[in-house]
Amino acid sequence: MKGFFRACLWVAAVLLSIHAAAANAAAADVAAGKFKSEDQRCQECHGSDGNGERPERKYAKLAGQFPEYLVKQLQDYRSGARQHDFMSMTARSMDDADIADISAYYASQSRMHGDGGGNDAVGKNLFQNGDASRNILPCVSCHVVIGATETGVNNPVIAGQEREYLAQQIFAWRSGERSNSGGGVMNLVSKSLTDAEIHALANYISSL
Repeated sequence: MKGFFRACLWVAAVLLSIHAAAANAAAADVAAGKFKSEDQRCQECHGSDGNGERPERKYAKLAGQFPEYLVKQLQDYRSGARQHDFMSMTARSMDDADIADISAYYASQSRMHGDGGGNDAVGKNLFQNGDASRNILPCVSCHVVIGATETGVNNPVIAGQEREYLAQQIFAWRSGERSNSGGGVMNLVSKSLTDAEIHALANYISSL
């Protein structure tokens, strides 16, 4: 239970700091970002509109994602806080203006969404209620749903995200392969999830 309450305190701290990143995104150039996203080969994997190409390759959708979150992830790839051979190489070739502009461009696209099914009962329960007995916070305590207007650095839009990519990332959080969430909250939340629960969450969230 102590871990669960620590995670709750972390959520409160993040909400207080969320708007600090908005100023950097506000100065970005969306038109330049469209050109740069093609020049930097972002569109080859993430699509011209941010809805991804070839889902079987587990590429993230970026359409309508918070620009602050995209900026942070590119900075993390550049610094090594998040690991991926191609993304790290690409991020290191960008300056701060490139990162801000590309993030603003993808953020300006119509927000990603699923097919509206949402019929995975296990995934839905974890998403909405979590499991306090295992230190699993409800996903909705950090991740907003379609139509919300809040911005986030550590709490991205995940509703409608590509299913295989979601599962891949949750497995990476659980194993510790990925560890760049604020306060390590995603590692804490995911470590008690079973394989079946991870796939159930990915099925449910991708359908929203």
